Amino acid sequence: MSEPGYRQIRYARPPGACEILLVRHGESEEARPDHPFPLVDGQGDPALHPTGEAQARRVAERLAGESIDAVYVSSLRRTRLTAAPLLAKLGIEPVVEPDLREVHLGEWEGGAYRRHLSEGHPLVRQVLTEERWDVIPGAEPAEAFAARVRGAIGRIAAGHPDRTVVAFTHGGVIGQVLALAAGARPFTFVGADNGSISQVVVMGDRWGVRRYNDTAHLHAGFTILPEPPT
Repeated sequence: MSEPGYRQIRYARPPGACEILLVRHGESEEARPDHPFPLVDGQGDPALHPTGEAQARRVAERLAGESIDAVYVSSLRRTRLTAAPLLAKLGIEPVVEPDLREVHLGEWEGGAYRRHLSEGHPLVRQVLTEERWDVIPGAEPAEAFAARVRGAIGRIAAGHPDRTVVAFTHGGVIGQVLALAAGARPFTFVGADNGSISQVVVMGDRWGVRRYNDTAHLHAGFTILPEPPT
């Protein structure tokens, strides 16, 4: 008699852990030097560009079939607007977690960062080289940013053991979460696309990365498969 074979085991969420789907908000409206974004608590608060609105609908189509326990948004409206189509499908209200807001860019808030990035400002190169946003005058200190992001993710996970939640947030925040989870350099995961989905599994102090910058749903050929009958 032959010995039994052993197939590879598919990943399963550890008991007590929380899966957090991190969705970067859809593309926001253009920054114009003569019309800076309105500020909320000192941070730029643009609405969504029409492309961002379309991205939000595609995110909703992608996630509507998931078993979602809660939806979190930051205190900035571009996350609420991106979450709105999914919330409508799920029939629930979002939970505002203020510490999911984007890193504060100090004197470069209101759209100035985009202009300086496009024009190749020397400080932008320094930000990327040193992997610290606080190279920008008045920007949020790196240690403080990491601490508040860690706190937000820890609170969300603690409130939803053995569940999946969606957090609509920002590119800097997603990069920081994944760097903390992976023990990586601060900017290793900076650059998530608008409307992308990343995924972490959190159980107390143990964080793991499951997915980064998933944009399959944003491509024209992507098909949302119907749920199988039960």
